[in-house]
Amino acid sequence: MRGQLVEIWQANASGRYAHQRDQHPAPPDPNFTGVGRCLTDERGGYAFTTIRPGAYPWRNHVNAWRPAHIHFSLFGTAFTQRLVTQMYFPGDPLFPYDPILQSVTDPAARARLVAAYDHGLSSPEWSLGYRWDIVLDGPAATLPDPEENA
Repeated sequence: MRGQLVEIWQANASGRYAHQRDQHPAPPDPNFTGVGRCLTDERGGYAFTTIRPGAYPWRNHVNAWRPAHIHFSLFGTAFTQRLVTQMYFPGDPLFPYDPILQSVTDPAARARLVAAYDHGLSSPEWSLGYRWDIVLDGPAATLPDPEENA
């Protein structure tokens, strides 16, 4: 969808959010706000350049760590049409231990929450590129974050 607001928020590379309630002892990064916003283009595309977030403990169960992820929020044509979800990075060894990701019981739907490395989107000597398409409707729809949409 063109002209749609896409927002992201994430932890820094050490796994700490730039939020006063985050008391994780990982070092904060004074040069990283952890948030971004853009409008989709005419074809519904969007892009962000950011750092890969670090895993962080979240005390949900013994030795619980959240895998690296970025939160996404999309607004439709009205505030009540907001979708909040999460994008994960491929190959994270914490996937089997994350109750949020594992709450998506359909393996194909869970796989759609994981971005794909795209060498063509990488910038030489600057950044790796990942593609993550957000589908708002139909059988391939991106699932909402159960933690945010409860």
